[in-house]
Amino acid sequence: MAEQAERTVVATEKAPAAIGPYSQAIVANGFVFTAGQIPVDPETMKLVEGDITAQTERVMQNLAEVLQAAGSGLDRIMKTTCFLADLNDFAAFNAVYGRYLGADAPSRSTVQVAKLPMGALVEVECVALAP
Repeated sequence: MAEQAERTVVATEKAPAAIGPYSQAIVANGFVFTAGQIPVDPETMKLVEGDITAQTERVMQNLAEVLQAAGSGLDRIMKTTCFLADLNDFAAFNAVYGRYLGADAPSRSTVQVAKLPMGALVEVECVALAP
């Protein structure tokens, strides 16, 4: 039987609460594994209005808050996975993403998906170094 790794559940009111049976993030084995963040305002729990630029801003803010609650930060991200409802939005998404993660950007995958929760245009998840 394999030994079970110790893990810590991360929760913060500064990012949207989980809307299902998952955690905002898990810290284990020196890493933070975040749930996908969509552009939901944590105070209203509603999707922010606006285009891909506005929605990506909110997603990156939510991701930053979850990482901060885990004792990590955007500068400690090793890998992101990005989901776009429309790859035609890639340039606008990339402009916002680049402002947050630009200089020494982590590795990344970006894919177009058929649909995202709540009709969002973008979702981003990551793996970062834990404190």
